[in-house]
Amino acid sequence: MSKPTTVAAKLPTKWGDFTIYALEKASDGKEHVALVMGDLDSREPMLVRVHSECLTGDAFSSLRCDCGPQLEAAMQKIAELGRGMIIYLRQEGRGIGLINKIKAYALQDEGMDTVEANLNLGFEADQRTFEVAGEILDSLNISSIKLMTNNPRKVAALKAENIDVVERVPMKYGRNPHNESYLSTKHGKLGHFLD
Repeated sequence: MSKPTTVAAKLPTKWGDFTIYALEKASDGKEHVALVMGDLDSREPMLVRVHSECLTGDAFSSLRCDCGPQLEAAMQKIAELGRGMIIYLRQEGRGIGLINKIKAYALQDEGMDTVEANLNLGFEADQRTFEVAGEILDSLNISSIKLMTNNPRKVAALKAENIDVVERVPMKYGRNPHNESYLSTKHGKLGHFLD
């Protein structure tokens, strides 16, 4: 498989200066980005967060999920370390898209949990895939990482892409009264590593 082509630019943020890489030819046909701080050439494992797009949580600070706080915590951890990467995958709403995500929200307002809502709409509980994250890491010549995640599927997917996940770094941020049921469902039905 050929590596996706990338374009890069500087991206100053409140956490410091990153380089943003946009992937033009990922295997899934979508445009994804990687935010990188520090040396890509180091032989030390790179601290990495694989983050799926969440407009409501990342941009609008929704309290229904923990996505926004996890993204911010990852950026802060990377800034404190001075080296790391966030892979931002364009797979909104656990892979069902924005409109269907809002439909799932409406079903949750009626009492369904996130898994039940997705199934009711005719989707799998979680339709996301993470193989493209392996492509992105490979395109940037990163083969050994410390992965910031609570999701065992991300760990398994990256290992299947021949990425050496030397450590899983827990991401327990953003718990609040509005997302208790959501987090319980992630733990109980999707197997996420949460208390």
